[in-house]
Amino acid sequence: MEIIWKEVTYSNQEKLQEALTLYEHSFPIEVREPESVFLQSLKNAETHLPNQYHFLVGFQGDELVSLVTAHYLADVNTGFIVYLVTNPKVRSKGLGAQSLQRIEEVLQQDSMAAGYKSLDAIVLETETPEMVHSEKEKKDCVKRTNFFMRNGFYKVEDLLYLQPPIHDDDVDVPLHLFIKNLTKHGRSVSEVKQIVKAMYLEKYYHGNGIANNVLNRSYNKMNLEKSGLFCNN
Repeated sequence: MEIIWKEVTYSNQEKLQEALTLYEHSFPIEVREPESVFLQSLKNAETHLPNQYHFLVGFQGDELVSLVTAHYLADVNTGFIVYLVTNPKVRSKGLGAQSLQRIEEVLQQDSMAAGYKSLDAIVLETETPEMVHSEKEKKDCVKRTNFFMRNGFYKVEDLLYLQPPIHDDDVDVPLHLFIKNLTKHGRSVSEVKQIVKAMYLEKYYHGNGIANNVLNRSYNKMNLEKSGLFCNN
């Protein structure tokens, strides 16, 4: 059955709560975020152009089957997929691949609107096996990793990637950083550094509201040159 896609916006939040219920049942607590973060990102989408934020929900009939959220980062012409969730109760094959295809199409449109010929890359974070709490979560983690690799993503090996603290515990979360190159075969360390900087600024500074000194600390813990990302306000 065909997926009908709808986009949640700051002014039209009709499907937001239904989508967040699916989201909350799909990820370990360490990487789950409060509703306020989604709302802030939706609000930013109206004012941060040519950067963008998308909250897409897919339906088959009346049933929610997929959720995808992503940022478009204009400075590095890269899409950043934050969450991709499919409904485990729906046994239709290909939901994940269709969801990836749809968000890539949307990000391509953002790229062209920003003045580029084509999107350069798409990045995403995935949890590590050390984060899981059960055998089911372990299997889901392996399944997600294999899925992204089958769909053209590869793990960045020369970078200890850290998600900055999204909770009040002030703890960085080691995650795997995956990238899909769309306009060339490889990506230099310098280019990855610029992508990470753009991710931190748009998602974690403007979306999550994490303090700039905390983001600088997290950034400098990675295998990157020790230089500040943000001016101290």
